[in-house]
Amino acid sequence: MIGRLRGVIVEREQDAIVLEAGGVGYVVSVTPRTLVTLPGVGEEVVLHVHLHVREDQLALFGFDSVLDKNLFRLLLGVSGVGPKVAMAILATMTSDQLTVAVARDDLDALTAVPGIGKRSAQKLLLELKPKLDILEVAAVVAGPLGEVREALEGLGYGSDEIRGTLADMPDGLAIEELLRRSLQQLGRGGAS
Repeated sequence: MIGRLRGVIVEREQDAIVLEAGGVGYVVSVTPRTLVTLPGVGEEVVLHVHLHVREDQLALFGFDSVLDKNLFRLLLGVSGVGPKVAMAILATMTSDQLTVAVARDDLDALTAVPGIGKRSAQKLLLELKPKLDILEVAAVVAGPLGEVREALEGLGYGSDEIRGTLADMPDGLAIEELLRRSLQQLGRGGAS
């Protein structure tokens, strides 16, 4: 099983890179979020990878963190979720956003992912909740973003507006500052 690759990027595509390692060029599928964090062609990179084996294909999926790779594998464990849907989820949501969505049974957040309908979102919630680390879920929900989300919900903002606004907030801000910035952004017409 291939779990990690170190090599030089020789080609970049919209949803994949070709990574040359040991004289072999590996095609590694990545999310747009991961692609943005990678260096340019000709530079060395280390990717955490998952080798997905099917009857007719071997495919590599690359991630810049072990957390994202583990989350991808967790998503593959949900019945009806294949690599394409799992990558779409990770392209649309960060690991924290997914954790919060599962902890709060937020169907709207999951149905915002291309290819996920209401029924699929319900199945994801049902199957992911017991698999996610309860302490991690509690920390994310109880953290500053969780408190700001609750405050904005109390003011009548919808989950799409809140999710879009909080996704762009920098880490390490106090609750008051997060709330102030969120309200300013929502007052200007919401998240872009």
